[in-house]
Amino acid sequence: MTSKPIVQCQICHSDSLNPIFFFGYIPAVNAMQDISAPNLHQEFFPLGISQCTECNLVQINYEVTQKVLFPYSYPYLSGSTNILKTNFRNLAETCLNKGIVSSDSFIIDIGSNDGTLLAQFDGLVEQVLGIEPTQAHEVAIRRGIDTINDYFCQAVANKVKNNYPVPDLITAANVFAHIPAPNDIVNSIKSLMGEQSSFISENHYLPSIVSGLQYDTVYHEHLRYYHLGSLNGLFNRNGLMIYDVEKIPTHGGSIRVYSCLEGARQITDNVKRLMDEEEQLGLNSNQWKEKFIDRVQQSKFQLIQLLAKIKSEGKRIVGIGAPSRATTLINYCGIDQDLIDCVLEISSSSKLNKFIPGTKIPVLEESLLFDEQPDYALMLSWHIADELIPKLKAKGFNGQYIIPLPEIIIR
Repeated sequence: MTSKPIVQCQICHSDSLNPIFFFGYIPAVNAMQDISAPNLHQEFFPLGISQCTECNLVQINYEVTQKVLFPYSYPYLSGSTNILKTNFRNLAETCLNKGIVSSDSFIIDIGSNDGTLLAQFDGLVEQVLGIEPTQAHEVAIRRGIDTINDYFCQAVANKVKNNYPVPDLITAANVFAHIPAPNDIVNSIKSLMGEQSSFISENHYLPSIVSGLQYDTVYHEHLRYYHLGSLNGLFNRNGLMIYDVEKIPTHGGSIRVYSCLEGARQITDNVKRLMDEEEQLGLNSNQWKEKFIDRVQQSKFQLIQLLAKIKSEGKRIVGIGAPSRATTLINYCGIDQDLIDCVLEISSSSKLNKFIPGTKIPVLEESLLFDEQPDYALMLSWHIADELIPKLKAKGFNGQYIIPLPEIIIR
């Protein structure tokens, strides 16, 4: 598959897509060039968001091939974030308490990364299987987690069906919006399910993105920005039924959606409650768009003005954390090495000694923060600032922290 514009809705295939905002040309967020090879060509792709006027799905406007976005060398490891480990532990306990799984269950995790989610079920169920296309699967296998190294599709689903039992649970945590052709994916998942099976997806939640001004989470890996209404439409089109939903704190605000074969379970009151809440928010109308656009633009101008003012005073700024979302923030706002000296990551990070995509801002080891004591730390992982700042203070950083979103705060 080649990279291409998205001209039809990814769920209902309508060609009535209403543009919301264009962020410019942004590189693949994890296509990081080595500092030792600074002149290699880097490809940029158009990035904007639109909303389907038929099914109300919010989606990006350009699809980049999976092999560019998620190559074997993809650097992200889910086990590196404590909030995710806590969330997956909660998922395991919830599935046990709800009777979705038991001690003799089989579980499949799509986009299993380093096996952090499946590890939470260790000792609680009989068998687990991960499906992961990147090098992260090697970490999972070293942990003793059975993992298929491939992109999930119908052919992989057929392989699983022929070699494994019917799963009680299939999960897709923060990957369900990453995979092209969502109707095909839902049908591939459905083909693995039995009457007692549940499919649980966790997705960054559109209302959280809007209310929290998390525009930095818009990048090419995220093809769709779900709310419960759009997910309900997708599942209903393909023979699945949402029977429960809950809000969870991961990625600055996500939803965990429980689905099953049509009619297999009782629908909880949580589903109607959240659907009504979304109706009140106006997600199925144009109410939210103009305000969101204005806030995005104002945020950019205010951040650039602040950084430029600090630099004009002869003070130093470094970035903290190089999550994927940092690439959108930095490139959209036009931040370069004249404004921030570098971005700092922990010593075990695979992103060290590389440039932030689209820039010549180097990613260096975080000991520089404590040894050189720059004046300001720009929190690029601002969504987990409350987790990071106490640790950085405890390690000895004496400067101030800039929280860029949703409103600029200096601590």
